[in-house]
Amino acid sequence: MPSHPQSPSPGGAPQLRRLGLEEAAAMLAAGGIVIFPTETLYAIGCRADKAPACTRLCALKGRPHGSPLPLLAADVVQAATAVRLDAAPAALVERFWPGPLSLLLPALPALAPEARNAEGLAALRVTSHPLAAKLAALAGGALTASSANFSGAAPAAHADELDPALLAALARESKDTGLLAARFPEEEPRGGLPSTLVQPLSGGRALRLLRAGSVSAEALKTAGFRLEA
Repeated sequence: MPSHPQSPSPGGAPQLRRLGLEEAAAMLAAGGIVIFPTETLYAIGCRADKAPACTRLCALKGRPHGSPLPLLAADVVQAATAVRLDAAPAALVERFWPGPLSLLLPALPALAPEARNAEGLAALRVTSHPLAAKLAALAGGALTASSANFSGAAPAAHADELDPALLAALARESKDTGLLAARFPEEEPRGGLPSTLVQPLSGGRALRLLRAGSVSAEALKTAGFRLEA
């Protein structure tokens, strides 16, 4: 699908280009920034190993320093290029990926500083969203997937809910920015809770619950995992 060029809106603000899948992936691979749908909400992201893009994205959102960008991967193979999967119980990965469970794991050196915390850990999930998974696969690396809003503002579950001020700011920021919108009902975010975030602890089946979300504590316990404070 060809992109639509940036042009002034009736109010004079530039319009963010709408992209097809292949163009969006190529833009991300080259260090650009794209808004795209995920399981729950629209995200704004870039390749997690493109440090300049991550810096630009955090500045655009007004994201606080020291708040690492969450990541998503197309599959387990791609996830293993971003974090140390050997630090996660294999049974946890097999049971809950792809899906809305993010794991806090040691980051690999290629990740941008904005994608890791002070301890060198990154929060990553393998996405179950069909369009997001294709985008990450074609882009050639794990993507950052922060909600598509200014920090502290309301997130968007539909393209028409995206903040016009954010879209205009992204359009002004650079030519290598755009919007990959859902084209079919199955590509629309479903809304609801964000991904659950856990940190695997030593002991194989022990997890620290860092953020409640779509995967309930009960589901984790039923799968045989022990939650610790």
